[in-house]
Amino acid sequence: MACLALGLTAFASAAVAADVILLAPMEIRASPQPLVPAAYRKTPLPPYPAAARAQRLEGLVVLSVLVGANGRVVDVSVASSSGHAVLDQAAAGAVKTWTFAPAHRGARAVESVVEVPLKFALGRE
Repeated sequence: MACLALGLTAFASAAVAADVILLAPMEIRASPQPLVPAAYRKTPLPPYPAAARAQRLEGLVVLSVLVGANGRVVDVSVASSSGHAVLDQAAAGAVKTWTFAPAHRGARAVESVVEVPLKFALGRE
């Protein structure tokens, strides 16, 4: 009887093995640690330019800011203009003085680019 049981087990294993399809192995690689973006730290706002106020100019300027690993601004460029050079220049001038909490990849501070929107709006008198 033990012989019969062993024979059936071998047959069952062969049948199951025939139904198994071997797939190519999957490769799992360690990915770099996620980037934690830079954040605002010291951000004094620019004064509203007197010429823009006199002409009642308003607008939204979006600046592309390269933030160094030390949190200081390395470079500023206009990503999207307000449509008024005086407002764009005032925004860029102010942001050049800002400081940020730098971006991090793991425990290491890294250089990164952030977009900073600044909206110039006159109060409604």
